[in-house]
Amino acid sequence: MNRGLYSACSAMLVQETNLDVVTNNLANVDTVGYRRRISANSDFSALLDRVEKVSEDGETKTFTTIPYTMNWKGRDIAGPLSLAATFSETYMDTDPGVVRVTDNPLDVAINGPGFFSVEDDQGNTYYTRQGNFLLNGEGELVTMDGMTLQGGGGPIAVGDAADVQITDSGQVVANGEVVGAITLYTFENPTYLQQMGRNCLQANEHSGNPVEVEAPKLVPGAIEMANVSVVEEMVRMIEAQRAYEGASKALMTHDEETSKLITSFGKV
Repeated sequence: MNRGLYSACSAMLVQETNLDVVTNNLANVDTVGYRRRISANSDFSALLDRVEKVSEDGETKTFTTIPYTMNWKGRDIAGPLSLAATFSETYMDTDPGVVRVTDNPLDVAINGPGFFSVEDDQGNTYYTRQGNFLLNGEGELVTMDGMTLQGGGGPIAVGDAADVQITDSGQVVANGEVVGAITLYTFENPTYLQQMGRNCLQANEHSGNPVEVEAPKLVPGAIEMANVSVVEEMVRMIEAQRAYEGASKALMTHDEETSKLITSFGKV
């Protein structure tokens, strides 16, 4: 019976994490270039792998060690929980966001796949679709967080030019002269890029190495907003809340049954 308690408890924890993901998406609905996160629970095949697994000969089924157990201070108090709900991961939604025209010459939106490459003052490289750039004290294009935009040859500097334009192919023109070109990068599995802050991403072994986009397409004088739909996130929030309430009721039912069992056992 305790396993039922812990299974219901695990479902509540999963839905609590789902609510955190949805809340974070709603909080960044107005963040330029933000990519919403989607939570994913373990699929049914992964659940079956916890119970049994077909051997290499394809005929013999061998029982495997169930990885999910409930324990406290190293002691197994409930045994294996093959039906417990587990939170698998969150991944990034790569759908484009709405492009908003600003007519600011330093704003630029990406039209299609790809990410800007930016670098912080520690030399760390990140990727983003945040295209509302500024000029720092050295006349370099930087993000709102002060990270330098990287072109083919490093940071793009326009100096103290009075007229700065960015073309739809990524060329940066200062006072009529091309001073650099914006480089975009794609990844084999962009959904696995690691979230770093609100709208910066970092490559890892799951996303693959950055690959330069051969013919970048940009929209000058515009920015790409977050790809978050408030209506869709509200629906997901309601679904998570109802699932949480269902798991809570299951937990209470198990608790009441346990209480009745203890009371009945005491009368015998």
